[in-house]
Amino acid sequence: MRQRERDIILAIKRVEKEEERRKRLPLFNYNTGKRVHLKQLAFHKCPSRNRWVFGGNRSGKTECGAVECVYMARGVHPYRENRPDTFGWVVSLTSQVQRDVAQKKILNYLDSAWIVDITMLTGKKEFPENGVIDQIKIKNVFGGISVIGFKTCDQGREKFQGASLDYVWFDEEPPREIYEECRMRVIDREGDIFGTMTPLKGLTFAYTDIYLHDGEGGIWCQFMEWADNPYLPKGEIDALTSSLSQDELESRRYGRFKCNEGLVYTEFTPEHVIDPFPIPKEWQDKLSIDPGLNNPLSCHWYAVDWDGNIYVVAEHYEAGKTVEHHAEKIREISASLGWHTDGKGRIEALIDSAANQRTLASEKSVAELFYEQGILVNTRVNKDLFAGINRVKQALSAKKLFIFRGCVNLIRELKGYWWGEGEVPKKRDDHALDELRYYVMSRPNPPKITAEQTEIQKDKERLARNLMRRRHTAL
Repeated sequence: MRQRERDIILAIKRVEKEEERRKRLPLFNYNTGKRVHLKQLAFHKCPSRNRWVFGGNRSGKTECGAVECVYMARGVHPYRENRPDTFGWVVSLTSQVQRDVAQKKILNYLDSAWIVDITMLTGKKEFPENGVIDQIKIKNVFGGISVIGFKTCDQGREKFQGASLDYVWFDEEPPREIYEECRMRVIDREGDIFGTMTPLKGLTFAYTDIYLHDGEGGIWCQFMEWADNPYLPKGEIDALTSSLSQDELESRRYGRFKCNEGLVYTEFTPEHVIDPFPIPKEWQDKLSIDPGLNNPLSCHWYAVDWDGNIYVVAEHYEAGKTVEHHAEKIREISASLGWHTDGKGRIEALIDSAANQRTLASEKSVAELFYEQGILVNTRVNKDLFAGINRVKQALSAKKLFIFRGCVNLIRELKGYWWGEGEVPKKRDDHALDELRYYVMSRPNPPKITAEQTEIQKDKERLARNLMRRRHTAL
C-alpha cells in the first residue's frame, strides 16, 4: 500500500474516532434523536436579544440557558451568527446556588479538551465542580479564547459595573438594579440578555417590565412546564402534581406568575396567543376602535371562522396623532391584509360612542372625521362594562378568542388589567380592552348549554305544567 493511501486511511480513522468521541459528549447529544424538547429549541432559535423562559422546576429551562452559554463561548451556535473570543457572565443568586446549579450545568456541557484555564474563588481548579468558579477560559473554534465569568447577586450592583459583554445569562430572577446594570454591559457589543427562572417572588419587575412587554422592544418570553420536557417520566410528573397544591403548581409546574388575585382576565393564557396566518376573506368581519388624541388610539382587526372562533389579526396603537393620521394607518394595514371594503372602498368599524362628541377644537366629531376619511364607524356599541368583561371571559374560557402575536398592546393589557375599588377595574391601560369589549358584545350571544335533565326533574316539570293547566281551566 502506498504512503498516500495509508495517510488517507489514518485520516479517516481519526475522523471516525473523533465522531465516536463526540457522540459521548452532552453538547453533541443535546436535543438530538427521537425525543426533542421543542421549547428549548424555540429559545435557541429566537433572534431576540432579550429572551426569557419562565419555567417550572425540572422543566428544562436551566439546561437551555447553560447550553446557550457554551454555544456562544465555543462559537458553535447553530442558529445565530457566531463571534470569536466572546466574554459573557452567568449570574446566580448566591455562590452556593452557582456551584450547585448553573456552574454544574456549564461544566457538564464543556469537554475538558476545550478548557484552557479555570480561575477559582474557592476550591481547586483540578476539581472545579467542588468549588466556586470565577472564570473559565475556553477554546473558541475561530482560534481564540472565550471567557465565561460567574457572578452572584449577593455581591451587589457595584461588582457588575465596568465590563463589556457579549451575553449575560440570569439563572433565576435577579434584583432589578442588577438586571439594569447588566443591560448596560451588553450595549456596546450589541450583546444578549437571557434569563431562565421560576417566578416565585410575585409581581416583580420581571412581570411588569418583561412579561407584560413580551413582543415589544426586542423582548421574547415563553413558559415551560413539566409536560414540555420529554425527558421527564410521566410517573414523576403525576407524583409531583399530586404532592403540590394548585397554588404551588402554578409556579412550580407551569412557571406562571402568582398574579391571579385581583387580575380581571385570569382566563387569559399563552395558548390564546397564536402565530399569524392568512385570514380567508369570508372570515373577515370588522374593525373596532377606541379613539384617543393625547391618549393612545387603539384599533384592531377582527375575524370569525365558521365555528365562531374570534381572531384578532392586526393592531394599530398610537398616541398623540390626528384622525387623518390614524385613518391613513388603518387604510395601510387594511390594504396589507387584503381586508374587505364596501363598494366605495370604505372600511367598516365599531367605535366608542364618545366619538360622537364635538370638542372646542373641532367643528366636527371624531366619528364624522373618520367617516370623511373612508372609515365607516358605527358608534352604536354596547358599553356595558360588566357584561362586556363577562363575555370576554367566556370567550377566553371556552378557547373561542385568539390573538395574533403581533398585537402586543392588546396582549399586554390583557395580562395587566386589575380590579380596583368597588369591584370596578382600574381605569389604566385599557384602551385595547375597551374596543375588544365593543367587538365581542357585537357578536351573537353564545348558545346556552343545558345539562340533560334527570327523570325526577322531568317528572317535576310535567306535574308543574299539569298544575298550571288545571288552574287556567278553573279560571
